[in-house]
Amino acid sequence: MTKKTTTLHDIAKALNTSIGTVHRALHDSPDVSPETKAKVLRAAKSLGYRPNLAARFLSSKKSLRITINTLQGTTSFWDDIRTGVQEEAASAPIENVDLDFKTYSHLGELQEEVFENAVRDRVDGIITFPSHPKTFRPWIRRATRARIPVVCAVTDAPDSGRSGLVAVDTHASGAIAAELMGKFLGEQAGSVAITLFDRAITEHAEKFGAFERTLQAYYPRLRLLEPVEDHGMAAEAYTKCRTLFEESADLRGIYVTTEDSIPVIKAAKDAKLLHRLTIITTDLFPDLVPHIRSGAVAVTIYQRPRTQGRMAFRVLLKHLAEGGGRSTEVTLAPHLVMRGNLDFFLQRQSKETTHEKASRNGGEMAGDFS
Repeated sequence: MTKKTTTLHDIAKALNTSIGTVHRALHDSPDVSPETKAKVLRAAKSLGYRPNLAARFLSSKKSLRITINTLQGTTSFWDDIRTGVQEEAASAPIENVDLDFKTYSHLGELQEEVFENAVRDRVDGIITFPSHPKTFRPWIRRATRARIPVVCAVTDAPDSGRSGLVAVDTHASGAIAAELMGKFLGEQAGSVAITLFDRAITEHAEKFGAFERTLQAYYPRLRLLEPVEDHGMAAEAYTKCRTLFEESADLRGIYVTTEDSIPVIKAAKDAKLLHRLTIITTDLFPDLVPHIRSGAVAVTIYQRPRTQGRMAFRVLLKHLAEGGGRSTEVTLAPHLVMRGNLDFFLQRQSKETTHEKASRNGGEMAGDFS
């Protein structure tokens, strides 16, 4: 039987610290205290760690070129993803990280061209949002053949050979939304609706599936309507939901899985249904706050976009430092935000940037892999 190679992750896990701290300690960085450095060296020797060529790449290469493909979005969600990537890159154990952000207004826009350019330019890694998995698979495989690791963020491209995935637990999100919907509606019978970006996207297909299964299992009195696909377009979300609200007399609630919750709320208000609909939304951004405070939104499922961005870069760096290996998957638990804990989340968001700066300056960020 082949002996398992000890990796930076093994050392970090044994010491309950970050891969970045381990890497800096092994390369005698002044950012790490002598005590921490000694602990890392002892653990490395005890675990039989042997540095490999890929690890030396991070310390010897003058710059690391990373392409990040994300949507522009209509709220702060994708801005938070990009901010998370930037924050984690700033704390990376290399001097120069070149982040090339490619931002799209619509799904599929220029994504194939960007992938081809990134592979041709032999960038060191790609972080991407695979909007249509079937289309993305050959692109990711092409990058993998060129030894360019690809980390999927927010949603997955299964069976593509991607090097990593960072996403909120979509099955938990859908199931929680259904459970809450059933609890909020009590003994009411009728129909409920769900809005999706596009059913072809793994993230939304999984949320829909979990929502549907949970309703059928525990709340059979509630009938789930055909999903509304808004394709990330505010106008489309408003128009389709306004029609839905006017044509579904027994509608009791709606679960918005996309960032287009404001158009849905406006459609409900214009249709004079806002007072009697149970609305569950996704994520937390300034325009949504007053609707949570007023009770128009019962709960929002926060997907922790900033953390997703940070972890996506961390997974990519881990793959580069350890020279490949099996894919790393990080699944984050969603957070529920309601009137009672809204101020807590808002305060935490306002402090997050300061906290990240302090963590970077200290050079001792704890790991968050799950």
